[in-house]
Amino acid sequence: MTVASCGAQPSAPARYTASMTVLEGGGHGPQLCNVVMESNPPQCEGPDVVGLDWGKVAHESLNGVKWGRYRLVGTWDGTRLTLTEPPGEPVEEPDKGDRFASPCPEPEGGWRPADPARATEQTMKDALARARSAQDYAGSWLDRFTPEPEHPEEQMEMDAHNYVLNLRFTGDLAARESWIREVWGGALCLSGAERTEAELRAVQRDLEDELGKQGAEIISVGADELANLVRVSAWVATDELRQRLEDEHGADVISLEGVLKPVG
Repeated sequence: MTVASCGAQPSAPARYTASMTVLEGGGHGPQLCNVVMESNPPQCEGPDVVGLDWGKVAHESLNGVKWGRYRLVGTWDGTRLTLTEPPGEPVEEPDKGDRFASPCPEPEGGWRPADPARATEQTMKDALARARSAQDYAGSWLDRFTPEPEHPEEQMEMDAHNYVLNLRFTGDLAARESWIREVWGGALCLSGAERTEAELRAVQRDLEDELGKQGAEIISVGADELANLVRVSAWVATDELRQRLEDEHGADVISLEGVLKPVG
């Protein structure tokens, strides 16, 4: 008796999803829009979307351009997304909270200037310039601790009173605080970092060389001073790309995120 052998069944191709704008116009078919230029009609460039039927989805159109925002699901071959199901209602990203919140604990009695007379727009600029001149400077940002004014035109120079100046350094924070306090009398939060701002920018510049190359996997890159790392965006965050970036720059330096997420 002959026994038939059963070969391994081919695995189904991986599917990916994203809620994005799709645009067709200017002589090209439907394309994914990672960044949409706010012209009228809008414009964008991106990978082709295969299988989208404008007659079956709600969309806007103007001067021969069609566009709409949808939840897309499909397979990815490295250059285009082939839909495996009809476009659906877009799913918005959950609120990730205030990423600009100061990492320092709030002082007893709340945030307030230490010396109101030296908490001005000019002294804030002076403090930032001084911080950025330091070799161990790692980043800066502002955290507003009072509500935004109802009428922005009423905002005056004394508005500097309402912000915590956040500064990051890789060196001695106590010494840096005394140094910054020579010019800045407003609320202040100093925090430590593993890498300087210059080191982050060097990694960013290195990765930017890949942008615009034919077939490049990376679509955007930017130094994130708040997280003290470099954020890299790709259409799909493959294991191979992640390993290459981590080997070149260090696992704790790179944060790789895919625009298209695997379907679970």
